[in-house]
Amino acid sequence: MALLIYGAFDSLARGRRGEALRADRARQGRQAIARMVREFSSAFLTGHQPLVVSQQTRITAFVGEDSTQFDRVDFASFAHRRLDRDAKESDQAEVGYAVVDDPADLIRREQTPIDLEPRRGGTTAVLAEDVESFELRYLDPLTGLWTDRWDTTQISGQPNRLPLEVSIKLTLKNAKDADPLKFETKLVLPMREPLTFGNAR
Repeated sequence: MALLIYGAFDSLARGRRGEALRADRARQGRQAIARMVREFSSAFLTGHQPLVVSQQTRITAFVGEDSTQFDRVDFASFAHRRLDRDAKESDQAEVGYAVVDDPADLIRREQTPIDLEPRRGGTTAVLAEDVESFELRYLDPLTGLWTDRWDTTQISGQPNRLPLEVSIKLTLKNAKDADPLKFETKLVLPMREPLTFGNAR
């Protein structure tokens, strides 16, 4: 009788743990997608640079790198949140999303202030755990076609312009014997040309 009671309680406990894991993974996926949408929507480039190259202190860029399973993107965005009152900080930052191996976690990188290395530096934080795939695609407004790569730093890429839309697909591992959790969305980037406040159009 005791063994039967223990087995019933153990099965119930394992079921509750599995359901808690599924709920946590779903929450991670939804929050990761929401954050990426918000920060992609604030992506920008700037045309304001010193005439003397040696005097440049920052580069704004949008670099999307394609991979078989885990894509990566780094871009300038109005995404920095000032946590200290009256802090002398801008809302501009370098933001990056990538998946690191062992374990395969989706991480967010933020570097503020923006510097000369748009794909390095800053601090990282985990957005979602146990990622199966992370796919990004970009809609080129000039060709009307979707592409797996975007690079504003190369003449052979897409210099001085951002994509019209970004497609995000994120798949997370689920609890044991459960189907993977898939999250997918598309968003429009409002600012596609470099900011040039001093030039009349």
